[in-house]
Amino acid sequence: MKKDMKNYLKPRNKPIATVIRNFINKESGKVTDSRKEIQRRFFGLDWKDQKKIMMAFLDAGASDRQWAYSRLLDWWDPYFEPKVQELWEAFHEERCAWVVIRHFPLSYLKENKEQLWEGRNYYFISRRLAKDKDYVIDRARMSNTDYLSVLYHSGREISDDEARDIMFEIVHDCCFESPFTTRLEQTFGGHYPQVVTMTNFRAVNLAIYYLLRMDKFEVVTRFAHWNDALEMEIFCSPEFMSIDRNSFSSEFDYDRRRLEVTQFYAYKVLEKKYKQTTDPVLHC
Repeated sequence: MKKDMKNYLKPRNKPIATVIRNFINKESGKVTDSRKEIQRRFFGLDWKDQKKIMMAFLDAGASDRQWAYSRLLDWWDPYFEPKVQELWEAFHEERCAWVVIRHFPLSYLKENKEQLWEGRNYYFISRRLAKDKDYVIDRARMSNTDYLSVLYHSGREISDDEARDIMFEIVHDCCFESPFTTRLEQTFGGHYPQVVTMTNFRAVNLAIYYLLRMDKFEVVTRFAHWNDALEMEIFCSPEFMSIDRNSFSSEFDYDRRRLEVTQFYAYKVLEKKYKQTTDPVLHC
C-alpha cells in the first residue's frame, strides 16, 4: 500500500540554486526541465533568486532572453542595466527595446532614440522625453490618442482649436473602423436606447478623458452637443428604425448593423475639412 501511495505524491521542489545550476550547465541534460521548473516557481521566489534567474536567462538563447525581458519590465533593478545595454546593442531585439525605453536613463534614450523608436516605441519614448520642453514631438508618428496622452503626461498645453480638430479627426477614423476590430464601450446618459454613438468608441472616450484632464471642458461640452445631435439623427433614421434585434442570428451581427448605421451618419454630418479625398464610400 505504501508503495502504491508514492505514485500519487507530487515530486518535491529541489533547491532553486540546484535548478539554476542545471539550467546554466548545458551539459547537465536537464536544461529543458530546469527551465520549466524555474518559470513555474519564479513568482514565489525571493528577489535575490529572481535576480539570479533573470541574469541566467539573459545569458541564454533568444527565447530565454525574451522571457527575461518580459519579467524585467516589472521587476527592474539598475543591476541589470549593463547586461541589457550589451544585449540591446548586440541584437536590437524588440522586447529588449521596451526595457530600455521604460527604465534606462533619459540621457541614453536621447543618444539612441533613432535606433529605438520603431513603431509605437516612439510614443513611449516621447512619454519620457517630452517633459523636456525642448523636445520636439512629431505628431505624425503617433495616433491622435497617443499624442494627447503625451501632452497630458508631459504637462504641455494645447489650444481649443487643436483639441477640437483632434476630436473630429478621431471621429473620422472611427467611421472606417472594421466591426472586427472596433472596441465599443458602454456609456451612460444616452437619450435613445440601443443607439451606438461616437462616445461608445474607445478612441473617442480616451480622447475625452485626456482633454478633460487638460481642462478642455468647453471643447468636450461642444463635442457632447454634437454627439447628442448625431444620436438623435441616427435614432430617427429609416435605417436604424428598421433594425429588429430578433432578425439577427447573433449579437455580433446585430452590433455590426448598428455600427454601420452610426458610421454612415457620423461621416455624413462631419465637417468637410475633416474628410479626405481618399476616403472610401460608406454604405448604409
